[in-house]
Amino acid sequence: MSDKRFTKDHEWVSVTGTTGIVGISDYAQHALGDVVFVEVPDAGRVLAQGAEAAVVESVKAASEVYSPVSGTVIAGNQAIVDQPGLVNESAEDRGWFYKITLSDPSELGALMDRAAYDSYLKTLE
Repeated sequence: MSDKRFTKDHEWVSVTGTTGIVGISDYAQHALGDVVFVEVPDAGRVLAQGAEAAVVESVKAASEVYSPVSGTVIAGNQAIVDQPGLVNESAEDRGWFYKITLSDPSELGALMDRAAYDSYLKTLE
């Protein structure tokens, strides 16, 4: 099983080897409300850690999704482009945004594990 890491901006990355799958947390999709539009990065796009990678729009607001790690996009999730509601239904599973080949796996050390992220969320209440 892969290790899921989180950012303070509520993105997550699940890494197996040097491949990461990136999405937004359940907390983030809940805060956004009903997701109505998603734009994912194209394969081949090079992203720096913290760079704007995708866009998610809900009935409440439009938000950027920032890359939790640096690397090259392998694929965007066409399923959430076609059915944006998947982000609400399955934010931390089928509602992923893109897959990326990590260029610097050491960046994962700056991200929170599930326990640390859950503790961080408590500070936002």
